[in-house]
Amino acid sequence: MSDSSRSLDNVRTFVNSSLGVDLQQHMKFYNSWAETYEQDSNTMSYRAPHQTVEFLFDNFSGRPEQVQVLDVACGSGWVAKLMVELGFKHFVGVDGSQGMLDQAAKTGLYKELKLAFLGTDPLPAPTGMFDVVMIVGALRYDHVPVSVIRELYLAAKPGGHICMSRNDLKSESGNKYKVSMEKELQLMEEEGLWSHVITKEMDKYMIDVYSNCEDAQNEKYLSGTMYLYRKALN
Repeated sequence: MSDSSRSLDNVRTFVNSSLGVDLQQHMKFYNSWAETYEQDSNTMSYRAPHQTVEFLFDNFSGRPEQVQVLDVACGSGWVAKLMVELGFKHFVGVDGSQGMLDQAAKTGLYKELKLAFLGTDPLPAPTGMFDVVMIVGALRYDHVPVSVIRELYLAAKPGGHICMSRNDLKSESGNKYKVSMEKELQLMEEEGLWSHVITKEMDKYMIDVYSNCEDAQNEKYLSGTMYLYRKALN
């Protein structure tokens, strides 16, 4: 990781350079970002990994050291590093960026790391294998389609937990994604596939780097939502 940190304005410019690009360009962007991703994310006050891991832990009754975790859109391995601090030990990671997977490999925490474009490639995970399936931050209209949620469900063991978080982008496309996602979550519950455990809002998901702020003392924050579901036993 670089020793020098970028300013928030520089991070904002960099992140916005990825908007509106196609899938291949998007992955090239994440490959180029991999080495400074966590540092830049801290600059943006990106708290989703910390908040989502705490959210899972507060609502999980199993023994962490025995749990098999599928870390979807694992990025640099940030979520796994936080989960290890709480006693989790067994991880498989999936991401669409080889650069991010290379960073995740350096953590030494993953039994396997798999490259896949979520929504384009099938999720490379066996059915019914994982006690916990995590996806933090990637559930948004320009990253991961809502259809992937059923793949997360399939990867979980009967009785396993699926923990998801997403940011509430204040845009027409962001609002449409939220409505579509929550409709799918409800439909899957009605189909008897899983039961809702808890949903929690995040007031300060991250600084809104997608809008210009001329007053550095009053940066606007994006909100977010965390969801926890338990797969049906049958």
